[in-house]
Amino acid sequence: MQTAIPCLFMRGGTSRGPFFNAADLPADIPTRDKVLLAVMGSPDKRQIDGLGGAHPLTSKVGIVSRGSRPGVDLDFLFAQLQPDKDTVDTTPNCGNMLAAVVPFALETGLVKPHGDTTTLRVLTLNTDMLCDIAVQTPNGHVEYEGTARIDGAPGTSAPIKINFLDTAGSVAPGLLPTGHVRDVIDGITVTCIDNGMPLVIFKAADVGRTGYESVDQLNADTELKARIERLRIACGHAMKLGDVTSKNYPKMTLIAAPRAGGAISTRSFIPHVCHDAIGVLAAVTVATACVLDGSTTQGIAVVPDQNVKTISVEHPTGEFSVEIEVDPANPQSVTRAALLRTARLLMRGEAMVPASVWAGHQAGDHRATPEPRRARQG
Repeated sequence: MQTAIPCLFMRGGTSRGPFFNAADLPADIPTRDKVLLAVMGSPDKRQIDGLGGAHPLTSKVGIVSRGSRPGVDLDFLFAQLQPDKDTVDTTPNCGNMLAAVVPFALETGLVKPHGDTTTLRVLTLNTDMLCDIAVQTPNGHVEYEGTARIDGAPGTSAPIKINFLDTAGSVAPGLLPTGHVRDVIDGITVTCIDNGMPLVIFKAADVGRTGYESVDQLNADTELKARIERLRIACGHAMKLGDVTSKNYPKMTLIAAPRAGGAISTRSFIPHVCHDAIGVLAAVTVATACVLDGSTTQGIAVVPDQNVKTISVEHPTGEFSVEIEVDPANPQSVTRAALLRTARLLMRGEAMVPASVWAGHQAGDHRATPEPRRARQG
């Protein structure tokens, strides 16, 4: 016997994974995590016995429920799994998967559409972060087709606009958790910053690289990866994040001067694999560093003068534009970050897990959706 759990399999930005209504999963966290590991097929580097795609970007899960606070429409819990590990990390955010939250809620009836564009306030439970997400809903249905293009995802889709309301210090204690815009840690000049994602930003040249290497080159560079990991662990303590050896943050971002008309070029490790693009909140955080006087981006980033700045963050497969607004009275203060993503529903159905992992909700459980049915293996 297996337990069937309703889910939608969705692409959010440049990531993908199954999305669940929180009510359809176990209430206790250890059992829930066992279920998610079984769903994704971890730990196994190919994730051959689950839905994972053998890469951190395709080993993600979204869990959605109705808003638990006044003025909040939806709660979102993001879970990062790893192909070859038995960990379920709900500490960091994921701005890519965030793009699929409102489409999921509309598709499953958690919320109703409002006119041709539905804008909902979403609380990311991982870091207590609020954002407003606008999705096109003509005729009361989610529109997935359109002309918006994001690098790292093929083709074009309908735009999904995300306006972040409070991203500073999402995981670390404050925007600049070391208390400085620039530090020298383990012999490397770094900016330790968290405006939605804890990052360590440093010049590629300071570790003997150009910053324009391909993803494959960087993933095969064992000497560099060992050097970066040593730096990451040291920065984790400096950022007051404790021992980050087994954590997925801080992410490590190598920077160089832009080459394709953008503001800055990046190579981002998440944290041990080089990202084919760059995460949404990592891009927001890099863009923030670009407008801070004295950061490691100074001297190589090309930044507009106006208060509302569009910062184009170049990455291995294109660019990611972030709109940053600074306080005219305090140019070191970022008041708003907004961006555009896309999403698509890939499949709807049920994720199957062995009954030995979870036998499903029992009688007397309080659930907002029908109990997952038990299905016999074919």
